[in-house]
Amino acid sequence: MSRDLEPAASAVADGRIAPWRRQLAVAAEGVASGTPYMVGTKLLQGWLTASQVPLGLIGLLGLAELPYTLKLFWAPALDRWPIPWPDRRRGWLVLLQILLVLAIAAMALLRPDPASPASLTAIGLMALLLALLSATQDIAIDAYRTDLLPDRERGAGAAAANLGYRGAMLMIGAGGFILAGSRGWPAAFLGSSLLLLLVLPLTLTAPALPPLHHPVTSLRQAVLGPAREFLHRTGGGRALLVLLLILLYRWPDGLLNLMAVPFLIQQGFRPDVVGSVLAGWGIAATIVGTVLGGLLFGRLGMNRSLWLFALVGAAGNLSYWALARFGGGLGGLIAAVGLENIGGGMVGAAFVALLMSLCNPRYSATQYALLSGVYALSRSLLAAPAGLVAERVGWSGFFLFSVAAALPAFLLMVRLTPWNGQGVRGAFDPARDG
Repeated sequence: MSRDLEPAASAVADGRIAPWRRQLAVAAEGVASGTPYMVGTKLLQGWLTASQVPLGLIGLLGLAELPYTLKLFWAPALDRWPIPWPDRRRGWLVLLQILLVLAIAAMALLRPDPASPASLTAIGLMALLLALLSATQDIAIDAYRTDLLPDRERGAGAAAANLGYRGAMLMIGAGGFILAGSRGWPAAFLGSSLLLLLVLPLTLTAPALPPLHHPVTSLRQAVLGPAREFLHRTGGGRALLVLLLILLYRWPDGLLNLMAVPFLIQQGFRPDVVGSVLAGWGIAATIVGTVLGGLLFGRLGMNRSLWLFALVGAAGNLSYWALARFGGGLGGLIAAVGLENIGGGMVGAAFVALLMSLCNPRYSATQYALLSGVYALSRSLLAAPAGLVAERVGWSGFFLFSVAAALPAFLLMVRLTPWNGQGVRGAFDPARDG
């Protein structure tokens, strides 16, 4: 056996752990992931705007989100230096959640003053620290979820994580602003820190992971081992195909998400109508799709879920083509947004399960960060020409193009995730790799 392979090291083999406990733990960590992100973006933006800070300076806060993009560079540290109590993943989670609670609460002590560069600098540095801690927590959460869930529960686990994340978005995005309006902005930050503090007992009592049979013993191994193990397991040619599938599977989503609002505004829908439909009905439809995807995943398995959910996602893009081609007014808008977000929720559940299936528990922190980084390229680089395509071919042609963007992923799935196959070709299999 190669020393890079970790046979049956995950807690998933422990039949004594009830499935609902694993799903509750994953959902709780979804709340822990969404809370600091919403505080460092939406809540902080609202506070600075209400304090009359110039929009140009508020826009610079986007630079504080760089840790979410760059986190793959320090992900190996979590594989190399696990904190052993309560286990190798939750040790990091407990530490990071304590630091995040303190950081969010400390933001309530700051006072943004447009005339004081020192106060704005302090807020900017605090936002950067918050993002750094939050991105590192995301590494640990992704690794814990990957190591904890057996194959049959990964679709439901992806749905539970998404629901927890969306719940945090609603509690901070709605409850935080309501609290700010009634009690002031410091109260909103203290309330957000309390929400994260409530997750800490759930982290401490969550199902434990057993020790690895072959832990990472050097930083060199932590940095080079994940790629070497992945290539050894999949083979060079197949590894490239797997990475292409990750890059392209959600490409249609990226194209549509970038152009949906400009399209709807140009179609004559009022901004307030667009905002209420996307933020209200859109989030509700995403939750429906996420739950539906998690339930169906357990029945269909990985491969059939990837195929069917991608077809539903393509149908959501096609609904925008119908709205551009035939109109439909408010009813058409609601139908298109609903189908798009239901499909997006289903696609997201299958996609997260796909990423988890490709990770070796020994290197799950680094491998998941690397694989999700590949996916991030489709949201940025591959989706970037969306506006140029829309200008060149018009809205109807653009949405047909976004539907056609699903074809490369389907061609790759013929090879990697055949309809009647039992799993992704290239996925980690403890029995086989052990």
